[in-house]
Amino acid sequence: MTVLSPHSAYLAALESGFTDDDAQRHAIEWLECCYRSLLANEAVVQGVYLWGPVGRGKTWLMDRFFYSLQSAGVSARRLHFHHFMQQLHRRLFQLTGTEDPLKQLAQELSSEIRVLCLDELFVSDIGDAMLLGRLLQHLFEQGLVLVATSNQHPEGLYESGFNREQFLPAVASMIRHMRVVAVHGREDHRLHPGLQHQRYWINDPGALAGVFGQLAGAGKETTQFMLGNRLIPLLGCSEQVLWCRYADLCEQPLAAQDFIVLCDRFDYILLSEVPRISCSSRQVPIARGTEDGSTQVAAGDRMLPVLSRQDDGGRRFIALVDECYDRGIPLYIEAAVPMDELYTDGALAFAFRRTLSRLKEMQLARFKGRG
Repeated sequence: MTVLSPHSAYLAALESGFTDDDAQRHAIEWLECCYRSLLANEAVVQGVYLWGPVGRGKTWLMDRFFYSLQSAGVSARRLHFHHFMQQLHRRLFQLTGTEDPLKQLAQELSSEIRVLCLDELFVSDIGDAMLLGRLLQHLFEQGLVLVATSNQHPEGLYESGFNREQFLPAVASMIRHMRVVAVHGREDHRLHPGLQHQRYWINDPGALAGVFGQLAGAGKETTQFMLGNRLIPLLGCSEQVLWCRYADLCEQPLAAQDFIVLCDRFDYILLSEVPRISCSSRQVPIARGTEDGSTQVAAGDRMLPVLSRQDDGGRRFIALVDECYDRGIPLYIEAAVPMDELYTDGALAFAFRRTLSRLKEMQLARFKGRG
């Protein structure tokens, strides 16, 4: 079997019709350098941190690097960041009572693989920030090589987060052990012209009924689905297809791991009655201090970013789109407003840029499901 290095894979893509991109070419050179160092079995190998706007090819570049490692027999693991954190929490629960569980976990991981590839690294939760910060330092001490993609520079991770100073040593470790490479090409490559495949309708309640009929066939249908500890009402369900309302899926207390379960189970997901998710007129500032609740106190109080009452639904919608995109699950949507108007104001505006780019790519025929 022919082993293509990251640089050779990039050149092959250009020959097949890909557009040359200076930012991608610069990034692939650093990935090639990391790849060569790993093949030479150097004691100290610098990882690579690819960051930049959505749709610039960061994931595609990292995947070329990962496939090259696999072909060359270098032990590596590639995970979406959500999945990595899910596995981290599960393993920490299993290690309850261990003196330093994060150190043990780092030792276990570094004994299994030489390289860890993390896609879409993004830190927004104080608990995750503390865990990840300490774990990364242990991993680097063990000599594990980290390659990651993100929309933010390491110094921008968890930028306005509570107790961020405790995360700063991890930022310093990433900068010290990884080559930070900006992938700031001028084009969003997800939006390159291609054959259209409509998966988004505006105020057309009957559209998804037709889609469900085509995809579900004559399979057995049910009206409810147990997700975690929640019974989700359904508009339709078959062996491969799930169809439900936005309110029943995104306005329930579900987590990203629940959407992982959905994408494990179904090949297509249909979502009806998606509203305009942002609503600045309903936004209220949230005070958080020693009691995280009713009354402010002078010591410890701070103002978190302004949130709307719909932000929880927005976070779940973003997590759902991310999971569907990463797993190749087509998401069919019937919404109240055009795609560009789904979320325009609020604390999630930055995160929603990636979501919008992914939804737009789902409208192309080249986004094919596994079903």
